[in-house]
Formats: sequence, structure tokens, C-alpha cells
Amino acid sequence: MADTTSAEEQAATCETASTKTLESTGAPKSLGRRRFIAGLGAATAAVSTGVLAPLVAASSANARETTQTGFDSATSGTALPAGVTNNRIAQAFNLRVGEATQDALAGPAVNFSNGDTTLYPDKGGTYTKGLPHDNFGRVDLQAFATFTKALNSGEFSDFQNIIVGGTRTQNGPQGGLAFDLEALDNVQFGQPQVPPAPKTASDQNATELLEHYWASLLRDVAFTDYSTNLLAGAAAAELGSQPTYFGPRSGGIVTPNLLFRGNFPGEKPGPYISQFFIKPTALGTQPISQQMVSYLPDIDYMAESPTGFADWLTVQDGNLTGLQNQIDPDLRYRRNGRDLAAFTHLDVLYQAYFTALLVLGTIGAPVNPGNPYVGSTTENGFGTFGGPDFAATLAEVAVKALNAVWYQKWFVHLRPRPEAIGGIVHLIKTGQQAETDVTLSNVILNSIGLEQSFDTYGTWLLSQAFPEGSPTHPSYPTGHGTVGGACITVLKFFFDGRFVIPDPKVPSSDGLSLLDYTGSDAGQLTVNGELNKLGHNVSFGHGIHAGIHWRSDTDTSLLLGEAVALSFLRDRARTYNEPFTVKLTKFDGTTATISNKGNP
Repeated sequence: MADTTSAEEQAATCETASTKTLESTGAPKSLGRRRFIAGLGAATAAVSTGVLAPLVAASSANARETTQTGFDSATSGTALPAGVTNNRIAQAFNLRVGEATQDALAGPAVNFSNGDTTLYPDKGGTYTKGLPHDNFGRVDLQAFATFTKALNSGEFSDFQNIIVGGTRTQNGPQGGLAFDLEALDNVQFGQPQVPPAPKTASDQNATELLEHYWASLLRDVAFTDYSTNLLAGAAAAELGSQPTYFGPRSGGIVTPNLLFRGNFPGEKPGPYISQFFIKPTALGTQPISQQMVSYLPDIDYMAESPTGFADWLTVQDGNLTGLQNQIDPDLRYRRNGRDLAAFTHLDVLYQAYFTALLVLGTIGAPVNPGNPYVGSTTENGFGTFGGPDFAATLAEVAVKALNAVWYQKWFVHLRPRPEAIGGIVHLIKTGQQAETDVTLSNVILNSIGLEQSFDTYGTWLLSQAFPEGSPTHPSYPTGHGTVGGACITVLKFFFDGRFVIPDPKVPSSDGLSLLDYTGSDAGQLTVNGELNKLGHNVSFGHGIHAGIHWRSDTDTSLLLGEAVALSFLRDRARTYNEPFTVKLTKFDGTTATISNKGNP
């Protein structure tokens, strides 16, 4: 994702907001443990969130690409506890201390927001869902103060005293403050994987919102029909005309078949849907067809006139409208945006990647060439470098990634959801500009996609796939994407990413059957490419197609998840008895190396 904010602008925003926050709130008392462990001091703190300034500062975190495994435990300053005489226990102790020392020396990461939290007096460019709002969607500032007090202090009691507007509770903000003992700490992840989000008033933010409006209009069109669909053609033409559209292009052109795809290697070839999302597999003796329960078409929420704005206000306060998604009676393969949204509405966050693990077994994908048991005639991997390790590691890395992104969401960025900015679009387009402090780019206000949406729904609001709209946590980055990036990296660590997927399939337009994929690029569908594609399928399904996350949320979060997984795998590497060196291809096409050779 391109960062359209200059370094000078970032530095100025950072200095101004950091100073204001430190003067107004002081250091979060309950976060002293984390600040001490991360080696942070007030003199080096730099953040423009206006929320949690004392926690973050510049560093060279995440600079290592190849694991260095040797430890000099004598330099850690931590002596073996008295009475410990068992050599194995002593080795385990020194390993823990050595890893903790090495991770601590990585220092904190660069973390600061786009400054919108302090820019608008009415907080219109900030996440406020679940707090009380007035009749125009402006947050109650007293309630907002209780919200930011909790974020600044980190005290459990302050979170319990947040003034809420409805029955929906804030979704787990304190997960971002959880410590992890087998990877870098949450405050050690940030730039370059997580730059400031696009500003609410920027052209890029407007372009991403425009993409949402087009995706909502195409929610029930099969991806295989995009090439002949007039709406898809219009969407591709308008998005392609925007210099701040950062989706994939072919020869500089956005074609209908490239709509709503990601830009990582291997994502352009083949069908839109990843092979890992449709190929049948099994969990032991339990078959998994990959057909799913979806929702009925042509039923969208929070944009239908004349009740749309009233429903929108209800949802912003954290209340429910009483409406429910209508279940499609037929099981279908995922074939359109509504199917992807329905899957992510109820999935376990690492579900798609666990299923991908099963598919890798079904298709006979070889393990990574660096697996120490490749070619062995005497033993095989099991609890290490074998099936149980593959499966358990996916689940383990998922929660580490989730807590890392929760720190970014709540304590750095507080980016509002697309539905909230859709409400501001509605105010502006209905002559109520005076009721918001936010200004928006003409990229969205004068767009064809917005006009087309108004013609369809009768309001300027962004239609949603779910009646409750987004979850009650900030938008940037996304949990689905960060967990996806971490799990994909683990699968690349264990499996040979160059392996070509045999017998590729594509869903029929109605999703009731699978057809053979016979495109000329079928031989380009590799494990790595289809895993990269899966990450965007899932995260865009939860975002662009559902209407609840921005494109940049996903692109950023996948990179953040990758960074979390690489940190975790580097620490994990030293726990394996088998000497190994594993290479894997990152999302940017470069190679990461994980090795424990040279361990004492």
C-alpha cells in the first residue's frame, strides 16, 4: 500500500500530537510494566494518536531477516536460580532468558496515527461506534472522554466505566495490552508494516470508500461474470481512473477481472476465489466439501430509504435494529461478495487457513525443502515438523497476531469504519455539511459509483451486508487480515510454496457446483500464490464486500501478520532439537530465512 503522507508531515503531526497527549494525560500508570520491558522512556516517546503516546517510539525493530541463534547467557544479567542443578532445566532457563534478552534489544517500533483524532473537534474522523451520538451521528464528547481515559490509563476499571450508547460492548480492547512470551511484544510491531492510515479527507480514503460503494452494488454478481457485467465494467473504469487506487492493474488498466483482488505475487492468475477456499478436503475421516451457508441475495442494510439513516444512527450507538440476515436454503461454493461476507461473519479467525492446511494434505503438497526430515529413511516429523506441529502452530500464531493488531487498532490508530464515513457522505450530500466538522474529497462526493448507489438505495449511505454493520472495534488494521498474514506465513514455513495446485477448479455462477478451470494460466496457480489470494479473499470478504473494512486495512494487516509470524518462528526455531534452515517467500516477493543452526 502506498503511503501518501510525506515524512515531513508525519514528523510534524507526530511531534505536535505527542506533546499534547503527554501534557494532557501523562504516562498511563498501569502500563509501566510494558514500558519498562520495552525499554521505553518519555524522552523517546513519539506518537500522534492523541491516545497512548508514552508507549511507542522509533527503533530498528523487525530489521532482522535471518535468525541469529547464538546466545551469551552471561551477558543477560540473569543468573541461574539457586538450587537448579539439572542440566536440561538450566538449558531451558538460559534459552528463555536469551530469547527474552534478544527480543528486548530489538526495541520499540515506530507507531503513530494520521492525526485525525485531534484534527476534528466533533471526532468525526475517529472510531466512536458503541458510544452515544446525537441525531447527526456526532459522538457525545463526555462519553468519548471516558473512552479515551481508558485507552490512556489501561486500567481495567476505566474500561468498565466507559459511557456506552447501546447494548453492544466494545470488542476486547485490552487484548492489545496482553504480553506474549514467544515473539516480539505488541509495541515492537509498527512501521513499515503499519504506516498511518489514510486521512479521512484524503483522496486515497475517498477512493477506498468509492471501492466500497461499487462492491456493494456488485455483492450478488458472481466473480466469474465480472468480465461481461456492465456494473463491473463501470467500477473498473472509475476506480482505474483514480491515481490513489492501489489495487492491481494490467498494463496500467484496472480490468473487471482484477476488481477487488490483492497485489501480492500470484494473485492475478486464475479465478478470483483461491483454490484453498473451494477444493474439497477432509478432517480425518470427516469430509469437507467446502460448500457453505450463505445469505439470500438483494437484502442489504443501513442504506434502504426511508429508514436507512435511522437504522444507521441506531447502529452507531451500539444498538441493534432487530433485523437479521436471511439464510439461503441452498449450500453453495463461494462465488460472490455476499458469500465471502457471510463466511467471515461467523468464521473462527484462522478457520480458512486450517482448512487450507487440510487441502495441502489432500492435494499432496510437499513440505518445505528445509524440513529436516526431507529424505530421511529412519524417522519422520510429528510433534516437531509434522502434522500436529502444523495444526497447533496455526492456532498458536493466530492469537499472537490478533493481540498485535488489537494494540494497533485501539492504542494507535482508532480509524473509523467505512459505514461511519458513509454517514458523513449522506450529511454532505443532503445539505447538512454544517452538522459535521469533517470534509471529504470530491473523489467520492462527485463519483459515478456514489450516484449509482443512490439510484439503487435512495440514500447516500453505504449499504452493509450485515444488519449490525461492523464489529465494535476500530477499523485499522483488520483482525482477519493480520491473523491471515500470520497463518499464511506459517503455512509457507511448513510447505513448499512453489508447488503447482493440481486439477484447479472454479465455482459455477450459481455456486451449486465446481467446474474445471481450464484457463491458460492454470499452471501458474502455486501454493504461495493461492495462499496470498486466500488472505485477500478472506479479509476483503470481511471488508470490501461486507462494507466494514478499508482496502488499506487489509493490505497493511497481512504485512503485520507476516511480521508477527516471522518473529514467532524465529523464537520458536531455537526450541527445535532438529537443526534446520527454512526459506520462505514473503508477501513482497523477497525471501525470509529461519534457522537454528549454530545453536549451542
